[in-house]
Amino acid sequence: MSADSANPIQRALDHYRDVAAYQVTVKSSGVAHSEILRYYFKRPGYVRMEFVRPFNGAVIVYDPVSRQVRLWPLGYRSFPAFTLSPENRLTQSQTGQRVDRSDVGALYRNVQALQEHGRTESGAIEQLGGKEALHVTVEGNGGFSVGAVHRYQLWLDQATGFPLKVSSHDAAGNLIEEVEMEGLQINPGFPDGFFGQ
Repeated sequence: MSADSANPIQRALDHYRDVAAYQVTVKSSGVAHSEILRYYFKRPGYVRMEFVRPFNGAVIVYDPVSRQVRLWPLGYRSFPAFTLSPENRLTQSQTGQRVDRSDVGALYRNVQALQEHGRTESGAIEQLGGKEALHVTVEGNGGFSVGAVHRYQLWLDQATGFPLKVSSHDAAGNLIEEVEMEGLQINPGFPDGFFGQ
C-alpha cells in the first residue's frame, strides 16, 4: 500500500493544493442550529458567504489582505454594513468557526492535527449524492481533541478529494455538527469585485 493510499486525508489535501478557487452550497446542522449558505473561496484566502437560512440575504466577505470582514445583514452592499475582525462573534458560525479559517484546507489541517494524536480508518466506498465517496474516520487517542472535536467522519469525493459530508463529535460521542456540501464547482470564474468590500 502506498503512503498516498494509506493516508486519504493527505491525498485529499494534495488535491486541494491545486485548487485556486471553489464554490459550494453548505448545509450544516447540530443540536441547536441549522444553516444553509452559498460559500465562495479564492486563494490566498478570500471568502464570501451568502446566507440562505437563517438570516436570508445576509452576506459576509473576508479579505485576507486587510484581515477584515465586511457584513451586510440585509444583502450585499446594502445599508447597514459593518467592518469587523475575524475574531468578532458576529462573523463566526454558531459552533464558533471563524470566517478566516472556514475553507476546506482549514478542515483538513484540523483533521491532520487529530491524526497526529489518534488513528485513521478508511471504510468502504459509498454512494453520496450520486458520487462515489470514501468514508474515513479520524479519532483522537484517549481524550485528545482538536478544539471540541474528538472524532471526525468524512465522506471524500473519489474524483476531487473534497468532502461531500463531514460530521464532528466530542469525546463523549455527542454530535457537534454535521455538514453536507453540494453543487461543488472547482476553479469557477468570479466576476471583478466579487470579493469586494
